[in-house]
Amino acid sequence: MLIQINLMVFKKLFVFPNKYIDKRNFAPSSSQQIEQSPAGEDGWYIYGAADAKGVFTVVALAPRSLLQIQPRQIITGDELGINYIQEVNWQNTERNKGKFNTVLLKPVETQNSLNQSISKWQEGNKAIVLHLFGGIGGRKAETLGVPYTITGHFAFGIAEVVRDEFTKELRFETKYYQIYAHNPDGIIAGTHTWADYMGNLQRGWLATRPVSDILIKFDPVTQDYDFDGVKLSPLKQFQQQLQITMARYRVGDGTGGAMVSPATSCIQDSSQALYAAILAIKNQVATTPKIQAWVRANPNHPQTLRFQQLVELGKSLERQLAPLGIVRADWQSQAGILAGTGIGKTTKPFQDISIWAGLTTWRTIMPRLAHDDLAAIFLKHGATMQVLRTNQVGGWQPNITPIAPTVLLGQIKIPFTNISPLSILLNRTFASLAVPTLKDWLVSVVLLIIYSIIALPYGWKLGFLQMEIWSVSWIDKCLLILRCLFLPAILEELLFRVFLLPHPSEITNWFQWSLWAIVSLLLFVLYHPLNAKTFFKAGIPTFYNYVFLVLAAFLGIVCTIAYTLTGSLFVIVLIHWVVVVVWLIVFGGITKLNNNQKIYNTKI
Repeated sequence: MLIQINLMVFKKLFVFPNKYIDKRNFAPSSSQQIEQSPAGEDGWYIYGAADAKGVFTVVALAPRSLLQIQPRQIITGDELGINYIQEVNWQNTERNKGKFNTVLLKPVETQNSLNQSISKWQEGNKAIVLHLFGGIGGRKAETLGVPYTITGHFAFGIAEVVRDEFTKELRFETKYYQIYAHNPDGIIAGTHTWADYMGNLQRGWLATRPVSDILIKFDPVTQDYDFDGVKLSPLKQFQQQLQITMARYRVGDGTGGAMVSPATSCIQDSSQALYAAILAIKNQVATTPKIQAWVRANPNHPQTLRFQQLVELGKSLERQLAPLGIVRADWQSQAGILAGTGIGKTTKPFQDISIWAGLTTWRTIMPRLAHDDLAAIFLKHGATMQVLRTNQVGGWQPNITPIAPTVLLGQIKIPFTNISPLSILLNRTFASLAVPTLKDWLVSVVLLIIYSIIALPYGWKLGFLQMEIWSVSWIDKCLLILRCLFLPAILEELLFRVFLLPHPSEITNWFQWSLWAIVSLLLFVLYHPLNAKTFFKAGIPTFYNYVFLVLAAFLGIVCTIAYTLTGSLFVIVLIHWVVVVVWLIVFGGITKLNNNQKIYNTKI
């Protein structure tokens, strides 16, 4: 039922259950000052039943205003939307204790935005839910499982727009598909309603944790397809894969225990279910000629255009789920069996709990990173989404505070900023380790040719380059080539490209990226004379030579372009490595440096 009455009257009509103090030494909910909660301004949905004396006992609460389809705020455009998801959504979490917000994110600006946005939500509409909760701080803070990291918890869900039987208004009704390891909190892997999982006064998270639910409305996913009688339902396929994974978690794949590791967790195996759904849909399309024929025969049909959007989304999600270009063996096996493509290879699903398996799906190790990345991908593809954010909503508990979830080592920040440098460096390093495709290698070859066409005549004309092959044993040449791989190629590309430049998958503002590219290039050029002045004395005077610096700047530009096009550390290391080795061994570079070293030793 929905109620909006004075607390004194409320307490006469209803009874809150006795709160037990759990192992964290605080109650899972409280009625203290609940009448002052901002979330209750428009009333509460109250779930419960009459006890033996006929007194209605409250089991769960839900703020009416949180679940209404009218948002409190509207943000339009990809760039602003992604910034909200990644930055603003969790800002000032502790300061906003007890408060909530609802925000509509739209990819395109339109006139009369509010009315058009609300009208987009029609009764019966469904949305994919990205659920993420944070940590508990304060005097009775929970202990951290990972140092300087609030891991939080991730789950998918399905929301539906329903007409409320009391108010007759449209509101969201959410079910969570919880892939949850065995735990002492009483949460079982399975399907949970919002009232059971969030609003329950004995085990819900509404009163004790900060929560972000992102409801994604994207017709190519949430609407079914009918290709002349051949049915295709992405949403039902996804739900089926989630149900299978939840069942596996309940029994621990037959072991009786489902545990957490870097490779197996709420977010990793939720992502595995998403991957399995994508593979199953691809297999259905590939093995059903009638679907392919219908799409070819109706290229401009709205269903075909919607299907093409689904295909493009699937490609982006696959890149997200296998960021290194390597599909985990256990994911491939499980998805293949369920899709019917793995029969004959293996008939038993298995889990790979190794660290290597976790690293191959590194973008889905941390719930916060996956939550933000998935939302950004959908937004870029044109989805509309509504964000429901709560920060320990309901009765007041003075001993706890809401803590935002973070990426790995995300609590280590630069003073007076919200920047987590170690997290950024780790993410950029992992992102750069993607295995290059054939197209990426072709990019490196083309850019090497372009560099050679410009650099060789320039250096030759000004007398900096001469054909002078280094005459030493092949062992010495191999040792030099190997040394150049690590320094300068790998070290300098890590420092000046990977660490300083946002990875191509991160870019949302090309102007800001261009500024970083200029800074990176200037530092790369200045580094060489500075290195000669301090550590590498053999670089004097070569590293001061303006021709050398121009060639170094051009190399920096080429590597920056290559990194932007490929996002691969391997590609830019190859370019840098080849250029340096050829200069040293073929064009007199090693002779210059050796002569410089002799002069320096003589002076000493």
